[in-house]
Amino acid sequence: MNRLSILVPVVCLLLSAQGIYSGEPVQMDLLNVMQQELDRSVSNLENAAEFPLYYLQYAVTDQRKLNIAVKNGGLEAPNSSVRRYLDVDLRLGSVELDNTHEIRGGNWRDNYSARRIVDFPLDADEDAIRAALWNETEYKFRKGLERYTKVLANRQVKVEEEDLSNDFSAAEPQQYSEDFEYAVVDTAHWQSILKKVGTYFSGYPFVIKSSASFAVTEETTFMVNSEGSRLKHSNRYIRFILNINGMAEDGMELSRYETWAAASMNNLPEEAEIMATAERLVEELESLIGAPVVNPYIGPAILRNRASGVFFHEIFGHRLEGHRQKSESEGQTFTKMLGEEILPVIINVYDDPTITQFKGVDLRGAYKFDDEGVRSRRITVVEKGVLKNFLTTRSPIENFPESNGHARRQFGRATVARMGNTIVQSDTAVSFDRLREMLIEEIKRQEKPYGLIFNDISGGFTMTGRRGPQAFKVKPLLVTRVYADGSPDEVVRGVDIVGTPLTSFSKILMTADDDAVFNGTCGAESGMVPVSAISPSILVSEIEVEKVRKGQEKPPILPHPGHDKK
Repeated sequence: MNRLSILVPVVCLLLSAQGIYSGEPVQMDLLNVMQQELDRSVSNLENAAEFPLYYLQYAVTDQRKLNIAVKNGGLEAPNSSVRRYLDVDLRLGSVELDNTHEIRGGNWRDNYSARRIVDFPLDADEDAIRAALWNETEYKFRKGLERYTKVLANRQVKVEEEDLSNDFSAAEPQQYSEDFEYAVVDTAHWQSILKKVGTYFSGYPFVIKSSASFAVTEETTFMVNSEGSRLKHSNRYIRFILNINGMAEDGMELSRYETWAAASMNNLPEEAEIMATAERLVEELESLIGAPVVNPYIGPAILRNRASGVFFHEIFGHRLEGHRQKSESEGQTFTKMLGEEILPVIINVYDDPTITQFKGVDLRGAYKFDDEGVRSRRITVVEKGVLKNFLTTRSPIENFPESNGHARRQFGRATVARMGNTIVQSDTAVSFDRLREMLIEEIKRQEKPYGLIFNDISGGFTMTGRRGPQAFKVKPLLVTRVYADGSPDEVVRGVDIVGTPLTSFSKILMTADDDAVFNGTCGAESGMVPVSAISPSILVSEIEVEKVRKGQEKPPILPHPGHDKK
């Protein structure tokens, strides 16, 4: 299962002079210490057992976080931290077959269990740092030996695999180091805005719960490996999030939210924009509370640009991740379709982690190097509807013997192929107004009573494994019903988009010229990673919706404080 969502991560940052966290990791040449211990480990372990160590990588993630939030109108205590985490990746055996090879037919945990999170020293105590590296290397080496034995036994007793590609590929050693200035945060300014918007939300009795948060994460990765790579690179993730919740009379819980993502303080919204957005969210929530429920339905629809980005990420992007083409447990939807037309001829799809902005919006999915030390690059996935590439790591798959820089993970997890900035581009586009006219024409052609416009989507999930159906579910937040007879559009509620990928792709008719960005956080086997999706609005001839799960509780009996009827 994979999930894309605008989650509210516990993110934060080193504060300014009035800040909360006053400590600072003592600076030192950490890469040199890591290199010395890596050299010592390789020298001692490459011949220490029956199965030789042939690759070793150390990565330290320096993470600084700040979170300021208001809930139900009241400011919470700011939260900040500075921590470091260690990841040790090693390979035993040979590039043809090593300890990372898939174990078939066993427990799923044999292949996708989370690794332990290892805290790493913050101070400049070289002995403590080397001891932490040594201890985790020893642990991983023993676990690697144990797993490689299982890999060998598994290969002996199972049928031959379809994809006999090697388990590892060489990569050009990278040398890169950048200076990174930590952001200065005017905490009083952001607390003032948070308090103002929180008070505004509390002014409406139908807003049962509300929250607003300002959050920043700054991460610096230090990495060395036995091939000679030495990297120090950084990313900053800033988010301002508004969220309100209400409940309809039938017990259905409803929500509206907005999020701004940035890599620089200069790219955050002004107070006026935030307050205008808060007003819009309140209006939309009130409309949803009184809106009719849509029954299960199949018919034409438009997915607005950001909603379309989520749609493509969920039902398409995850099926292009390299390890899913090789794993015997995966559905391998597109594995044998290279060179075939899988989307309309007007559609092109890229994944490009090298771009940092689109139309002035910072992209969360940007990165300089992936988590195997490979430089990021633009990959053409689909060209004029034809499948050209998969997203790959240093674990080869058939027809793709090398990495194209898409190995990603959250610290404490093993890397797999993941998306970065996924871009859907159309060679033929019309204005959104014309796209809406085409929707009405399609409603009439199909003799349907109405069509739907999905204005906003929170996220969703997709099933890619063979054990379950090759299906997806995307969760809309704001849906409009459009009538062919000219009746006014109306907001509706209570539906999820469902379907299967191959069928859904064949239904795309046209796109608009209104490309926009969805910034989110995606969860899969390698944990939660920041991603972006850029897409225009798309018109589809057919989309299926089903009823959402609904709570059975009645709306609150006791009035919201401050809103008792006089």
